[in-house]
Amino acid sequence: MAETIAIASDHAAIDLKAALADWLREQGHEVIDLGPATTESVDYPDYGYKLAEAVAVGRAERGVALCGSGIGISIAVNRNPHVRCALVSDGLSARLSRQHNDANIIAMGARLIGVDTAKDCLTAFLSTDFEGGRHQRRVDKLSNPASAKEPA
Repeated sequence: MAETIAIASDHAAIDLKAALADWLREQGHEVIDLGPATTESVDYPDYGYKLAEAVAVGRAERGVALCGSGIGISIAVNRNPHVRCALVSDGLSARLSRQHNDANIIAMGARLIGVDTAKDCLTAFLSTDFEGGRHQRRVDKLSNPASAKEPA
């Protein structure tokens, strides 16, 4: 099913962003490219926050966050309590991020994975449903830390 996917990166992942945006369009998705447009050095938090906001307010159903390692931009994205961004490096981690964590954004590191692996991750991410059940209670706590109980 076609979705609107927002995608953002830093300068280190601009080539991967372009390749994935094109591929997503070929798969029938609408893509909102939030930048950057060049390889000039930028700060990944700026693009992570922009991506998180686009998903949080409903401009896009899901998002893709990219930087050199995927770590920095995923931290920035997860500052928004309305998104759940998972750093993934293979199809299994992408699938589990959906099944167990209801991730609505995935992050990947352009210096760590290639285009084909990134496409595998996106395929798993976009085709996997959230299982709900016992996982729902945990996901609810991710957006509301005050509801978490102290471990026994």
